Amino acid sequence: MADKSRAEYFKKRRETIGQFNVSVPKEKLNALDKKLQQQNKNKTQWLNEKIDEELSK
Repeated sequence: MADKSRAEYFKKRRETIGQFNVSVPKEKLNALDKKLQQQNKNKTQWLNEKIDEELSK
């Protein structure tokens, strides 16, 4: 029964959440992680802000 509820959860999640995966140089990624850590943000928060900025243009 637990497997079915887990499967349902992920099925619904895939209907509303997408993934955005890219490869970048490790140095850039480390620098971004460091900067985001100073701003108390994670990559998801940062990317959502950048997407909102682009969409509002």
